[in-house]
Amino acid sequence: MRQPHAVVIGAGIGGLTAAVALRRQGWRVTVLERAATLEPVGAGISLAPNGQRSLDVIGLGDDVRALASWQGDGGLRTPDGRWLSRTSSEAAARRFGGPLVLLHRATLTDLLVKHLPDQAVRTGAAATLVDPGAADRPARVATPDGDIEADLVVAADGINSATRAALFPTHPGPVYSGFTTWRLITPAPGRPFAAHETWGRAGLWGTHPMKDGRVYAYAAAAAPAGTRAPDDEKAELLRRFGTWHHPVPDILAAAVPDRILRHDVRFMAEPLPAYHRGRVALLGDAAHAMAPTLGQGGNQAIEDAIVLAHHLTPGAADLSPALAAYTRDRLPRTMDVVRRAARTARLFMLSGAPAVALRDTAIAAVSRFGPGLLLRGFDGIADWEPPVRTYASQTG
Repeated sequence: MRQPHAVVIGAGIGGLTAAVALRRQGWRVTVLERAATLEPVGAGISLAPNGQRSLDVIGLGDDVRALASWQGDGGLRTPDGRWLSRTSSEAAARRFGGPLVLLHRATLTDLLVKHLPDQAVRTGAAATLVDPGAADRPARVATPDGDIEADLVVAADGINSATRAALFPTHPGPVYSGFTTWRLITPAPGRPFAAHETWGRAGLWGTHPMKDGRVYAYAAAAAPAGTRAPDDEKAELLRRFGTWHHPVPDILAAAVPDRILRHDVRFMAEPLPAYHRGRVALLGDAAHAMAPTLGQGGNQAIEDAIVLAHHLTPGAADLSPALAAYTRDRLPRTMDVVRRAARTARLFMLSGAPAVALRDTAIAAVSRFGPGLLLRGFDGIADWEPPVRTYASQTG
């Protein structure tokens, strides 16, 4: 029997996971990456238990769990350091069946690439969908080295997906959320700290330890789309967050300006009509870009990849039923996460002093009587199970 061929456009976390998962299902895979190298553009990625269980399907879940570094307390704070809500790594593991793991994107990229043949990933290979294909013809992708025919195309080409625009040209695509984000990795400060996210007026800061001894920090603030610091982004962060509680000043003191990443946040306010057309499947930000407020962008892309491969057993001449099942499984779930992330963003984006005081008082009061407030926000998200039983399954 002829081995079916899948072309994956984009070698981000979602695209690489799809390539590994499809290969395990018997597909021949080619990953086309526009960038010259696989050095990820990004900093840390948070893998919740749902993402880890998805990686169990391709044998990588335990490798990721071994990188868990959050131990002890953590929670939500105000800029002066007052705790609004507290939780712990142990409580998160009990509630969702596993730890929360923060790792560098490069680490996860390396783990995935090691499960692919040497020639499977082609860098410096910009790819354009020429024909989405149909039941009676293959899809076709143009590359600098010529066209490639494929039984399946997986479009993991990110928030600015050209493939999405080609498949659904009348869709408006992602819209600006009203806030921008910064991400940075620094050495750990000399004084210890508890993992935290801190909400202020139209802004937030988060600081979390990584297994390798460094710290991943992120920030967000309301800003007009497209604006940048008049000097550099370290100076901008100091202006906005330099007086916040420990360890924020120490993190900023250690930050290297040209290693601070800044991006405006856009999200898919209007759902796509489907996550497939012809022989093409969209996944990750190409399908459902979301605000990072729940840390679920990468996790949902990994889920997409596992569910897609689950439905696409090789040998079927017509992929339409499998791709329709993929859309049916993924579109409602991912858009629910998109909406929940947007609601969380609206809370930290409050700017008026009375509204912020009311928000903080409500969070503190609810947390006093129900300490699991922070974790409850992930119910129905972090407890998701993949469609196939894995060695880490806790049920049945």
